[in-house]
Amino acid sequence: MSNSPLSRARVEQLVRSSLQRNLAINQASKPVGGPNPLVVNISARHCHLSQASVEVLFGKGHQLTPKKDLYMDGQFAAQESVTMIGPRSRVISNLRILGPCRDFDQVELAYTDAISLGYQIPIRNSGDIEGTPGCMLMGPAGFLKMEKGVIRAAPHVHMAPKDAAYYGVENKSYMKLRVGGDLGVTFDRIYVRVDPSFKLEVHIDTDEGNACGFGDHTPCELIK
Repeated sequence: MSNSPLSRARVEQLVRSSLQRNLAINQASKPVGGPNPLVVNISARHCHLSQASVEVLFGKGHQLTPKKDLYMDGQFAAQESVTMIGPRSRVISNLRILGPCRDFDQVELAYTDAISLGYQIPIRNSGDIEGTPGCMLMGPAGFLKMEKGVIRAAPHVHMAPKDAAYYGVENKSYMKLRVGGDLGVTFDRIYVRVDPSFKLEVHIDTDEGNACGFGDHTPCELIK
């Protein structure tokens, strides 16, 4: 066996081979990804209504008509929309209704929407509407006065129990969302909602999407 020193090229070759072997072992011992693909969607301003409120706005017995299916099974954007009247009689026209109907009325706005209407609205999880401002909604058949329910929805992730187990989180806990691209933004408080009917989907609003430069091909990663 020769005792001559190894050349620099040979040392670099051995190091690369060792790193490649270790990388292959690590990749084989860890799952490549979670049980379901991560989807991040921007949720534009919209409202959720009860069946009773739909009938006030569109007439007795009226049923929401699906226009476009959303990513979550059973959820849809309806053909119907309403006009929202805020403080100082400022309005948002064609506020889309999302279906199916719920047990409560809720309007979800981005921060810039609220400013344009003259609102100060809190960041809330969906359904947490106590102490929130109200508004007036106008439809083709009448007016609906909401005493509460106007919120800025907190950024959140829907996931099934398998996804929660993979990420090591529980319902009503928080995660981080790392958004790649030119800006490289991380959202620190992504509220976790776990249910067997859910697909893995993050919702951020239009302001949040614009702030991080989010697009169709922007890489995103959920972090515990």
